Amino acid sequence: MAARSLRLLTTLLAVATSACRAEAESEVEWDMTAPDLLFAEGTAAYARGDWAGVVLSMERALRSRAALRALRLRCRTRCAADLPWELDPDSPPSLAQASGAAALHDLRFFGGLLRRAACLRRCLGPSAAHSLSEELELEFSKRSPYNYLQVAYFKINKLEKAVAAAHTFFVGNPEHMEMRQNLDYYQTMSGVKEADFKDLEAKPHMHEFRLGVRLYSEEQLQEAVPHLETALREYFAADEECRALCEGPYDYDGYNYLEYNADLFQAITDHYIQVLSCKQNCVTELASHPSREKPFEDFLPSHYNYLQFAYYNIGNYTQAIECAKTYLLFFPNEEVMSQNLAYYTAMLGEEQARSIGPRESAQEYHQRSLLEKELLFFAYDVFGIPFVDPDSWTPEEVIPKRLQEKQKSERETAARISQEIGNLMKEIETLVEEKTKESLDVNRLTQEGGPLLYDGIRLTMTSKVLNGSQRVVMDGVISEDECRELQRLTNAAATLGDGYRGQTSPHTPSEKFYGVTVFKALKLGQEGKVPLQSAHLYYNVTEKVRRVMASYFHLDSPLYFSYSHLVCRTAIEEAQAERKDGSHPVHVDNCILNAEALVCIKEPPAYTFRDYRLRRRKLFFH
Repeated sequence: MAARSLRLLTTLLAVATSACRAEAESEVEWDMTAPDLLFAEGTAAYARGDWAGVVLSMERALRSRAALRALRLRCRTRCAADLPWELDPDSPPSLAQASGAAALHDLRFFGGLLRRAACLRRCLGPSAAHSLSEELELEFSKRSPYNYLQVAYFKINKLEKAVAAAHTFFVGNPEHMEMRQNLDYYQTMSGVKEADFKDLEAKPHMHEFRLGVRLYSEEQLQEAVPHLETALREYFAADEECRALCEGPYDYDGYNYLEYNADLFQAITDHYIQVLSCKQNCVTELASHPSREKPFEDFLPSHYNYLQFAYYNIGNYTQAIECAKTYLLFFPNEEVMSQNLAYYTAMLGEEQARSIGPRESAQEYHQRSLLEKELLFFAYDVFGIPFVDPDSWTPEEVIPKRLQEKQKSERETAARISQEIGNLMKEIETLVEEKTKESLDVNRLTQEGGPLLYDGIRLTMTSKVLNGSQRVVMDGVISEDECRELQRLTNAAATLGDGYRGQTSPHTPSEKFYGVTVFKALKLGQEGKVPLQSAHLYYNVTEKVRRVMASYFHLDSPLYFSYSHLVCRTAIEEAQAERKDGSHPVHVDNCILNAEALVCIKEPPAYTFRDYRLRRRKLFFH
């Protein structure tokens, strides 16, 4: 026991020594300017018309971001290969063993963590810890630098580069009409070739896949095979890159980091599950293309589907069997593929076909993915950490029984809600047609003070206190947990400027507005992009508020929704000094006021017709 303890102590001391040397022995000297600073320099140069400065800064920003990502990928991949997680050579401690043995087991585990962390620190160097803001990462993902570059290239007469930059931006933003007009103009210019219209941000695996599928559709199967095989190799390489880049800092995802309070193992769980969820989301990221609204369904398995038929048509039954068995790894009950496999086996011979198995790369991918899903579903079931499975091939036995029943109930509820929304929209259309023909004096139809219907709701201020008719403030309409769930929904689904015609700061230049409608939330939930339970909560809360208002004001006529909009406001840090404006100025509801008749007519050009505006607000201070 003493010898084992000495070996363990020596190992931990070596780790500590390695970590201390890390700063002095940084494997990579990161001397490039941070991408966000270069992007800011580029936009400033654009504003003053310094086109050469735009080109210099934006090109450096793109290279800097790519180099930073490549460094992180290289270091995380290398350290994972050099220091893999090793199983304890001794058996894990049982309940019957002494606590000292369990402590040694934990120390060995965390010793491995320390060694990996020391390796990463030494490889990355301190400057590579730089993290781009969410807003700037969005600018790069939207390919915004190429929008600036195409103008700058054109201004300095670098036409070929201008065309490539414009095309690259347009591929990522196919609804950008101004860029479409620019491309149409470039096509009319002399000296511009078809080859100049290239996507500088094209993903190799997606380019090869689309090319292979096009050749396959044109029945050029011999030519399609090498492209589809290349697409597979590039896919696995891109998957490893995507997964490695998930191993970054913990994203509090709506938590106030000052209030986050977790013990050692809960904190490790939160971070690790977030990393696993990110890695699973690589399936969606790699299957997405800017020209498509939705990702390719069953993207990876579809490669083997195309290949098995292509190999069969060119007479390569060995590869046809291998690809068919690989596809059946994901969909073991697929009848057509099973029939194909039986036919290929008969053509090649059963004895020879028996020795052919699914591709090893796919087997490793499949096994790893299932293990990750088991952990993620376990975390969903036990800790309530949402996980939206990106794959349709996941077997049911991976999902805990209790979670299966919950998801079944959610799907049934989603179908019911969709039907109710459809019926409600029809009723609203009928009602609006009737309401536009008459002017209603809502004051005559309402009387304040009805029952609040739900336990926990408290009346805080009435119309008398609020200096107006039909006004009320209530508290306790939703719980703190429901509030946090809605905040998580906005983090995942809200769009900057949604509901304000794309204006990111519609009411004050000091704040940004993010919004999401009920319909969009439910649509994203049904597509698996946000948890359905969050979308259901959003819908149910709006229905709850509608019922409370109708009851409290004793409405004689039905109360319908004009629209529901979940909005979050975010303070712009650099725009808060000496601020005197209000977040959202008070204004009348949308109608045409007839001061003489003392009525407010709900008809065009009023923007949205409504009798009540319902708000729930919570203030956040930094």
